[in-house]
Amino acid sequence: MSEILRVEHVVKVYGNGVMANKDINFSADRGEIHAICGENGAGKSTLMKMLYGIEQPSEGSIYVKGEKVELTSSAKAIKKGIGMVHQHFMLVPSLTVAENVVLGVEPKKGLRFHKEEAIRMTQEIADKYNLPVPAEEKVENITVGLKQRVEIIKALLKGAEILILDEPTTVLTPQETEELFKQLKNLKKEGHTILFISHKLYEVKALCDKVTIMRSGKMIGTRNVSEVTEADISRMMVGRDVVEVIEKEKASPGETILSVKGLVSKNSVGKKMLDGVSLKVRKGEILGLAGVEGNGQHDLLEAIAGMAEITDGKIEMEGKDITGHSIREIRAAGISHIPEDRMITGTAKRMSIRENLLAGRHRKKDYTGKLLLKQDKVTADADELITEYLVKCSNQQQEVGMLSGGNIQKVVVAREFSNEPHLILIDQPTRGIDIGAAEFIRKRLIQLRDEGKAVLLNSADLNEVLGLSDSLAVFCNGKIAGYFEDASQLTEEELGLYMLGVKKQDAEEIERKFHECGEK
Repeated sequence: MSEILRVEHVVKVYGNGVMANKDINFSADRGEIHAICGENGAGKSTLMKMLYGIEQPSEGSIYVKGEKVELTSSAKAIKKGIGMVHQHFMLVPSLTVAENVVLGVEPKKGLRFHKEEAIRMTQEIADKYNLPVPAEEKVENITVGLKQRVEIIKALLKGAEILILDEPTTVLTPQETEELFKQLKNLKKEGHTILFISHKLYEVKALCDKVTIMRSGKMIGTRNVSEVTEADISRMMVGRDVVEVIEKEKASPGETILSVKGLVSKNSVGKKMLDGVSLKVRKGEILGLAGVEGNGQHDLLEAIAGMAEITDGKIEMEGKDITGHSIREIRAAGISHIPEDRMITGTAKRMSIRENLLAGRHRKKDYTGKLLLKQDKVTADADELITEYLVKCSNQQQEVGMLSGGNIQKVVVAREFSNEPHLILIDQPTRGIDIGAAEFIRKRLIQLRDEGKAVLLNSADLNEVLGLSDSLAVFCNGKIAGYFEDASQLTEEELGLYMLGVKKQDAEEIERKFHECGEK
């Protein structure tokens, strides 16, 4: 194999003085799948942004096919044969697959868009690389797995020889992940180089030829995947041993604390996201929600938290009807919510850590004096939470937006877990964060469960949702396709079949199971 990409002595320093990359030296060969692993804040995202022209190095050089290149924009990176599939797809839902694929290189017939040629171009790439897609279907109507395939075809159409994939399996079922891996191996055979960013080390072992590990902005080393174990990789990433198996005692659920009955919710365009959902959550239990993203599990948490409109049904918390109540009233009822997007709805990124930790409790008597907040109390509690939840920061006055993803998530978790909740709604608790932070959050969840708290958990990481959940509800098309009181009996493969709607339980059977668990 011949070298196609080389990075020499690259340094990236941001305007605020933060050094994201320190003397990075890295290379990749033509026709290999090369994993880039590291904790959140390790510098891998910054490196990938420089390779794709989104950021520029402060020092150092990048070489593509032996030529020194100046990647000052994504357009220049694309011209040099570098493509990127982002974790959050960059597609226009209202356009067709073919229209999305040719965006930026639209074929013309005279002055008009040449629809037939766009379809032909899309089909040609799809056939060449065995990536079948419905070229004339609107993107909003296709599956998540197909959307990702469209992104790959987009990059290949523009001549990508080096393809960067950022956490590509986060939103996929096991079956879709298996299909993606087949496609990536086929691209490898065709001579393409894949840079594969993932926190799932078992995927790195299953797919990749080499793995490069980063830590604290530095390159720790590159290894042949066949010569290292998952434990070796995680040890290099965090500098210590990490227990990846989620260890917990069997739950002893108590009485029902949350009851949802026939819940219906629609999105902004009137589509039903929840279609008559009923379930119960008990004290001392983690009830997991699994499903391909967009099938209702996220919408259920938003509805319970008061962040989505409910058109029918009822929500009861400890026997009290809270349907349609304000967010403030719902939180006062003993419900904490850790939302899916920590930057948009979880924190105010331009405010300090201290202010974010105080949010939602500033009206409590512990913090309010006759006229002003009790500053000493606020300061002391913020310092205590920062220490207890291992938030890496300069001080409590630091802007939340300046922290790494894992530390931002710890701030959200610290605020919500310490708010004396009876029920915790937690949406994608460890998405996009490093192994160490993920391990810490998972242990805290289990600790709260053992203290008798109820947890309703949504996670696209099937290892996580199976490992953490005591019981599990699987969503498909806005409905519960199956309920399993003992989540440990489910395999990823069987779970995937329920997520895809291939298998499903009868609605009356699901209702009976929830009724029986509520009576125990």
